[in-house]
Amino acid sequence: MYKKTLKHITIVVPKGNSNLSSITGSYEIFNRANSFWKSKNNKAIFEVKIASFEENISLQNGYFTIHPSNIRTIKKSDLIIIPSVAYNYEVGIKENQDLIQWLSDQYKNGAEIASICTGAFLLAATGLLDGKTCSTHWNAAADFRKMFPKTQLQVDKLINEEPGIYTNGGAYSFLNLMLFLIEKYCDKDTAILCSKVFQIEFDRTAQSPFFIFKGQKTHGDQVIIEAQNYIESHVSERISFEELAFKLAVSRRNFDRRFVKATGNSPVEYLQRVKVEVAKRTLEEGRKSIAEVMHEVGYADDKAFREVFKKITSLSPLDYKAKFSEQD
Repeated sequence: MYKKTLKHITIVVPKGNSNLSSITGSYEIFNRANSFWKSKNNKAIFEVKIASFEENISLQNGYFTIHPSNIRTIKKSDLIIIPSVAYNYEVGIKENQDLIQWLSDQYKNGAEIASICTGAFLLAATGLLDGKTCSTHWNAAADFRKMFPKTQLQVDKLINEEPGIYTNGGAYSFLNLMLFLIEKYCDKDTAILCSKVFQIEFDRTAQSPFFIFKGQKTHGDQVIIEAQNYIESHVSERISFEELAFKLAVSRRNFDRRFVKATGNSPVEYLQRVKVEVAKRTLEEGRKSIAEVMHEVGYADDKAFREVFKKITSLSPLDYKAKFSEQD
């Protein structure tokens, strides 16, 4: 349990094109929590600063300019928030070496760090995620795995927690991370109040309902690309991976090993994700029953289909259709 002492929060602004909403949104929520906390006859619990190595930063194609505090003047922060970034990740890491070193030094000095969405790339560049788990936007997963193979990416999770390190999924799901941190530093009442004021769904834990599965095909293993294409074009059929490996002139053991290395999924997991992705799109159209969709993607057993669907999306097929169907 944290003592309710003043916490210094630094929202950093990297060089390059950061996402403005994750900067201003974090700032607003923590300050609203502060106001509520003080309304209960408490002293302020948060001191929030927006800071950078740059004096002026232009964002969102030049429509907005922010004037952050000088990060060099911040000797110690209790919590550092890295916003979502929108640029070539390798270039962004090269441009922000000073910030990356600062983050590492602050963590070693006792600061906790929370990354929003693709801010995880800058956090991972510190080496602090080596051997640990993290989350980021599902659409950036392939790039992240390629650049940081020592980190175990858990892309289905909305919020991932390691000692002193917090990462979250994509886009506006950072609002849920802010509620998580407010509850951690303040209390649940303050987090619930913020969820009501900002109308954020409380206790949301997964980004998997929003995941659009795209097979990772930039790995360069032509044999596995052929296997992926075969799976995707035979989604309604029963596939024998033993026979598929034989057709591709590789042993089953070598096939499985190369498949996992290339895609991050076993062949069976990949097939399940492809089937569920097709099922999701059909359910969204809303014209077919769940039973019809189930058979179209090659499932004969209703229980098996529901279990796989919920494992991947965190929702039952019925709940998914109700939530995302185009039909009223």
